[in-house]
Amino acid sequence: KWRMVLPDNGRQWKDWKQASTFYSGNRIQTTKYTWFTFLPQNLFGQFHRLGNLYFFFLVVLNWFPQVEVFHRGITVLPLVVVLLASMIKDAIEDYRKHQYDKTINFTKTRVYNK
Repeated sequence: KWRMVLPDNGRQWKDWKQASTFYSGNRIQTTKYTWFTFLPQNLFGQFHRLGNLYFFFLVVLNWFPQVEVFHRGITVLPLVVVLLASMIKDAIEDYRKHQYDKTINFTKTRVYNK
């Protein structure tokens, strides 16, 4: 979404009316996730990293008995630890962004009026 800032010169009343209904609030939101999209979006982002894909490939490869080198749980452990640590870090970071957005959205402002 793009936000239009229009001067108040009277000629662009139609565009201002359309923009003001499209952007009805003046709320700032910098968070990346919601409660419902955290797990899928985070996992999607985690598996875009080459190291996580490598460990996932080893986990999948180790489930075949012909090429099993280690116990299955041992190969899953590094991947789970890295994914869990990254998820916790991203969740804390996003929560802090949410708290900061909340403080910014509820601060008092001065409005310039002709």
